[in-house]
Amino acid sequence: MPEAYIVDAVRTAVGKRGGGFAESHPADMAAHVIKTVVGRNHFDTAEIDDVILGCLDNIGAQAGDIARTAALAAGLPENVPGVTIDRQCGSSQQAVHFAAQAVMSGTSDLIVAGGVQKMSQFPILSAFGAGEPFGSTNPWTGSKGWHARYGDEEISQFRGAEMIAAQWKLSREDNEKFAYDSHQRALRAIAEGRFEREISEFEGVSVDEGPRADTTLEKMAGLKTLTADGVLTAGVASQISDGAAALLVASEAAVSRYGFTPRARVHHISVRGADPVMMLAAPIPATQHALKRAGMTIDDIDAVEINEAFAPVVLSWLAEIGADPAKVNINGGAIALGHPIGATGARLMTSLLHELERTGGRYGLQTMCEGGGQANVTIIERL
Repeated sequence: MPEAYIVDAVRTAVGKRGGGFAESHPADMAAHVIKTVVGRNHFDTAEIDDVILGCLDNIGAQAGDIARTAALAAGLPENVPGVTIDRQCGSSQQAVHFAAQAVMSGTSDLIVAGGVQKMSQFPILSAFGAGEPFGSTNPWTGSKGWHARYGDEEISQFRGAEMIAAQWKLSREDNEKFAYDSHQRALRAIAEGRFEREISEFEGVSVDEGPRADTTLEKMAGLKTLTADGVLTAGVASQISDGAAALLVASEAAVSRYGFTPRARVHHISVRGADPVMMLAAPIPATQHALKRAGMTIDDIDAVEINEAFAPVVLSWLAEIGADPAKVNINGGAIALGHPIGATGARLMTSLLHELERTGGRYGLQTMCEGGGQANVTIIERL
């Protein structure tokens, strides 16, 4: 089977809600990373087969196929198409998967894959109530098939996170310790300049805005829980953020034609579904499936990026997969760095590649929970 190579990967810093990107158009955010990843690799941009971007809540400035808008805003030739996809929080990881699949199939040679999200302007779930004819902001309301299968079960990421905490017996203190460590790891990474190679400055912002140097366990302990009888607070959840990221994915023919030096090979891609009510536990079976299909064990993996939607997602995954915590989210995760939902998958992939290069690791694994109880898994091999 033909190989798919990652030639380059870049991201903006992650802006906090109301922060450095609050006045930026999301198409311009995406255009910036597209222009950067294309501009520092020399080839005929008319040969790009597609621009695939993840983005959800596609309303307002994020509507109208923002991948196409961003490609044109980036100055790519008009013959280059663009498509926007929505696999919820995994949208831009899926964009990379679709790019790799197109290259592996032999139908494409060069694809820009990534994602963008402007949560300062469009908070999560903004699209849920748009044009809703059933009198509810819950998109499942009125579906006879859904109701026949799941009844009136509450579908909520907050409920899912609490369900995970309860099933794996994760205390409030367990989750807050994990969240505190995420901030400390991110602050260390920033202080040591670990993100500098992967971030392209945009709108004067070149450093992730989310990590809080003043966070303490005592402050976390004083936060209100998300639900009256729960153990989770906003302090153990991902931050509302703005950002964009892009990767250049190429075939062996394109690598040879343009003299690229690939930075990684896509070793495995897969996606699995699980319980949509618990929703956020899908990375566990998805990782087990991916490792089996790849003929690997978790010990073969040198670095892991698993999205910190909520602390219990990662803690339950660690408990079931048995990964070394020292290899997981080495430079912090979304609790500290933020989670621009449509862009996070590509952001994680970009950070994973750079971390493998920093440490000399060979294999990296990325996974993340997604709406509907799904999870993508990507394994890359550093070259």
